[in-house]
Amino acid sequence: MPSFLICIHKAVTTACLSLLLAGALHAAPAAASGVTPSAPPPLTLALVGDSTVANYPPGHPRRGWGQLLPEFLAPNVNVLNEARGGRSTKSFEAKYWTRVLSAKPDFIFIQFGHNDSHAKDKPEATDAATDYRDNLRRYVTEARAAGATPVLVTPVSRRTFRKGQLTDRLAPYADAMRIVATETKTPLVDLHKSSADLFTRLGEAATDDWTLNNAGQPDQTGPGDRTHFTETGAREIARLVAEALPAIDPRLVGATVIPSGSAVSP
Repeated sequence: MPSFLICIHKAVTTACLSLLLAGALHAAPAAASGVTPSAPPPLTLALVGDSTVANYPPGHPRRGWGQLLPEFLAPNVNVLNEARGGRSTKSFEAKYWTRVLSAKPDFIFIQFGHNDSHAKDKPEATDAATDYRDNLRRYVTEARAAGATPVLVTPVSRRTFRKGQLTDRLAPYADAMRIVATETKTPLVDLHKSSADLFTRLGEAATDDWTLNNAGQPDQTGPGDRTHFTETGAREIARLVAEALPAIDPRLVGATVIPSGSAVSP
């Protein structure tokens, strides 16, 4: 072999060995530590809201969508659910809100509206055009000040039908939240729309086991309780929320695990 070819061959061989050695040295610390370089970072999603979001103890007939949400999340995503039944943007206690802010979550999901819409003489009631919006703005501002990303969630629709048509008494509050989201440039999960669309598509009979349907709920326009979810209903609503997550923030891309075969699927 001519001498100049021998030199080239030696140079190429030396360069390749150098690259292999550098790669091995770079990979060694990761292998030694047992950490997968591509492992996603942990994320915490905090939830505040009312009874349609809240956790319930074993044996209780109710389930909130926040209680079922972890079923649709990747292992690196944790949920802190501080939602409480009967609360509105006005009556959600400071101690729960402080607990959420102190936890330093990555995201704070905020769903109110059901109890805000109660009769105006109720202490939890707010006006959709005024103090409801002001309260939402305060939650957004304080969440950001704590280093979290606020996410507004329009109130899940009530599963109340009249003559085969879904009624909508929460529309003013859903509309108000959309306005605040736009004004404050806050991510929005339009759960009011997606749940109403789902109830309408499937119909009253097909979703009858999604809510408790028991009597004694004076704020309902239909028979029984069409607001509070069974485990079946809460799971389907949680799926709607999970399906919306990847569009909210790049950090939530890959944060969900959505099984197929649900009633939600067309």
